[in-house]
Amino acid sequence: MAKNGGTRMGGRNSRKAKRAAELPDNMKPVRPGLEGGLYKPLNESDLPRIHEAVLQVLETIGLGQPIPSCIEACIAVGCTVAENGRLLFPRQVVEDSLKKAGRNITLYGAIPKHDIQLSGQRVYFGTAGAAVHIVDPISREYRESTVADLYDIARLCDTLEHIHFFQRSMVCRDLEDIREMDFNTCYASISGTQKHVGTSFSFPETVNEAIQMLHLISGSETAWRERPFVSMSCCFVVPPLKFAEDASACLEAGVRGGMPILLLSAGQAGATAPATLASSIVQEVAEVLAGFVYVNAIQEGAPAIFGTWPFVSDLRTGAMSGGSGEQALLTAGCAQMHRYYDLPGNCCRYDGL
Repeated sequence: MAKNGGTRMGGRNSRKAKRAAELPDNMKPVRPGLEGGLYKPLNESDLPRIHEAVLQVLETIGLGQPIPSCIEACIAVGCTVAENGRLLFPRQVVEDSLKKAGRNITLYGAIPKHDIQLSGQRVYFGTAGAAVHIVDPISREYRESTVADLYDIARLCDTLEHIHFFQRSMVCRDLEDIREMDFNTCYASISGTQKHVGTSFSFPETVNEAIQMLHLISGSETAWRERPFVSMSCCFVVPPLKFAEDASACLEAGVRGGMPILLLSAGQAGATAPATLASSIVQEVAEVLAGFVYVNAIQEGAPAIFGTWPFVSDLRTGAMSGGSGEQALLTAGCAQMHRYYDLPGNCCRYDGL
């Protein structure tokens, strides 16, 4: 017993305080900008071979269903249109676009504390997805997700130090009008977090309306363009090797409005992409590099991110194998190609049901 009838609790209290104390930055297992890229399923000699195959695909097969404004912009930088209407990308055009592409870009937060520097092998973690159901926190039953749920999740992510950006994670099923849903998805996300926000749009008119809102929130168009704290997740291709028409129009509106673009290709190996590792990566990279040509044809050096999101089919059933080892291999191989081009990249690990 301690003096004055007290209990010797100093040692225990000290241990509890030590466990509760925040770790110093150099001991945290996840830190913003932590260097990655150590796992390399592809040999270094494979990377130029994949690049060469990508150039051949873009030059001889190209992408189908380009919208007229896409054709106009890309022809102006040297692309051609084949007799079957496919947009072809000569290798010199692709190489020139790679030289002009924006590098070492910053994804801004609403406040500088949350700025993300995309350079080198720095790694950041964030949310993603488009869930249409959520487990209700009170009833513990599945129900359709709402705009209030999205806002609450953004608020939660705002407090979690291991999540460095917030990409809209669910669909607001309580808003039936698509324009209203897209606009309020953006608004709910930026209302809930000061971290960088990624969102998506279905129509270019909504992109322009959202950018007008972002001008007001930033204080002016100039202030927004200096620190664009919202980026567009744009599935501008429909694998294999076709443009998505509405998404292409959204891409153009976003680039012109100063919004960074996450160029997403989500081929599914064994279904909408080849089943083999290298061939699937070739298609993913070809589709995204076509997007870089497209973006730089609209505005040279505009911020864009290499969004290869490869998925895998279970060839026994045709179902998507989310979170599989094969997807991990594909994702790591695509990340090697990001580094090969020295372009900012984004990868997805899908572990949904």
